[in-house]
Amino acid sequence: MSEVAYHGAVLPARSGNWPSHARAVPQSAEPASSIALATGLADQLGALDLFERLSAIRALITGRIVFTTSFGLEDQAIAHAIFSQGLAIDVATLDTGRLFPETYEVWAETERRYESRILAFTPETKSVEALVGRQGINGLRASVVARLDCCAVRKVAPLARILDGSAAWVTGLRADQSADRARLSAASFDKQRALIKVSPLFDWTRERTLEFVRARDVPYNALHDRGFLSIGCAPCTRAVAPGEPERAGRWWWEQEGQKECGLHIADDGRAGRAAQPHA
Repeated sequence: MSEVAYHGAVLPARSGNWPSHARAVPQSAEPASSIALATGLADQLGALDLFERLSAIRALITGRIVFTTSFGLEDQAIAHAIFSQGLAIDVATLDTGRLFPETYEVWAETERRYESRILAFTPETKSVEALVGRQGINGLRASVVARLDCCAVRKVAPLARILDGSAAWVTGLRADQSADRARLSAASFDKQRALIKVSPLFDWTRERTLEFVRARDVPYNALHDRGFLSIGCAPCTRAVAPGEPERAGRWWWEQEGQKECGLHIADDGRAGRAAQPHA
């Protein structure tokens, strides 16, 4: 893939499709500039392949960019595009302390394959101790509030540390994963976190993602072959039956509806907002 200079940034050769207002924006830029850049990204990423999308994101955004991975199928595809191109994008993960053994295995295999370290962020020890003291070890199943409290301690608070000082956040979200994500944009300005949020697989299907991963022999979680389509913490994830929605195996004891943990908040602030973690 060839590259050209564009407004001081290095972009894929196909970047001639980019609008004139698209330019590298420093982290300290006013929100209006970041919003404009996010709008330009959202309009134009669809014309690029995954490698070009990640390259363009890195070229256009000045400042630290973080990709958070949970080592699911989508995240492995994005990690491959980042590592194989040597892009200056931090790859980080939330080690909640309750992941499947298979997740740790694909984590280690990914580091071996790409000869790169993945940054690990864990919950604060005192917060976990207080959580277990309140709930018991699996008290998260007592209610939605209890489960969101667990997510807030083990995931939302560490994510804030991962993203601290970042200009952009890359995620593995796809629009067809659930009804809550159906209106997912390729890029948007995250008002709560004051950064650009980019989902380079926004328009991909699960089948396309699996084909990409298999064609390039990308390591992936063995649980996917056992019916686990969406993989989170072990106590909160089960395999899905044929015909069930992709995220039906997440928090399956809860009623159907918005099944989010609080990491991803819609522009209106409604999608799965987690409680703030207790001290």
